[in-house]
Amino acid sequence: MPDIPNPILAEATRGPLVESVHRGAVAVVDRTGALSLAVGNIDRIVFARSAIKPIQAIPLLETGAANRFAVTDSEVALACASHSGEPVHVGLVRDWLHRIGCDAHDLACGGHAPIDAAAARSLVAAGHEPGPEHNNCSGKHTGFLTLARHLEVSVEDYASTMHPVQAAVRAALGDLCDSALADAPVGIDGCGAPQYGIALRAIARGMARIAAPDDLAPARRAAVLRIRAAMLAAPHLVSGTGRFCGRLMAALGGRVVVKVGAEGVYTAAIPAASLGVALKIDDGATRAAEVVLGAVLVRLGVITPDEAAALEDLLVPRVPNVMGRPVGVIRAVPGALA
Repeated sequence: MPDIPNPILAEATRGPLVESVHRGAVAVVDRTGALSLAVGNIDRIVFARSAIKPIQAIPLLETGAANRFAVTDSEVALACASHSGEPVHVGLVRDWLHRIGCDAHDLACGGHAPIDAAAARSLVAAGHEPGPEHNNCSGKHTGFLTLARHLEVSVEDYASTMHPVQAAVRAALGDLCDSALADAPVGIDGCGAPQYGIALRAIARGMARIAAPDDLAPARRAAVLRIRAAMLAAPHLVSGTGRFCGRLMAALGGRVVVKVGAEGVYTAAIPAASLGVALKIDDGATRAAEVVLGAVLVRLGVITPDEAAALEDLLVPRVPNVMGRPVGVIRAVPGALA
């Protein structure tokens, strides 16, 4: 049976015309897996990329590694972050590495220029090259190194698929998403860590358990609650200045955890409703994933009409020309989530 194309969920306009469109799928489920919203092919296997960092951080806490190495709430937020490489992010990563007896050379994520433009310019002006600590995933990797220290295993190959650290991460991911990952497709993320192919519906269920962890084992429940609290207390550490994740979490006063992933993936956990959200834009466009996530949260009543108006620049971002003048918008397609 041929695949039915996913519906168009977002569009970019220029003047009076729709210039580009973005297809995708959205799943909203509770912790039992019951669907609240399904749009498109939610059973398609995808790589969730950085959108599952809150789940990947669970072993750091539930094993006792975080307590043993006095990991702070700010560092827990960084373990879940796709940070912008601003001085606050880099400084915290360096201090954390030092405390566990490691340094930036132990990070397997590689270096790239800071996402934050001002931080990138400052680095160039100082004559420095970006290092692994500037990588947006350096907090996650420092968490992996901390777990390796706690397990008293090698730190040299901690990102390899069969390393005990990754085995613990894989087990937590499989359990929360109720997915058998032994035979799942395996890819390597941009930061060098393993990624496992999981159905979008299952990823949403994993995030629902971040939203509502009451049925988890006590150590895992405590880990989830601390992860969630840390992300919501320091949204600027989870992303960076002006970015969607941090701004949205801050604006909504702790009502929702949101996390971006590469290639058009986004997740959310909504504690008050005990719901998890996972979406994937087919062409990998983050610009579309952001507006679709915003539209989902509006539809679910998480974002009020007054908040939507205040956040219009995030939820319906303008398309600028070279001079910075708006010439169109990126928007969710009306009725696509009905």
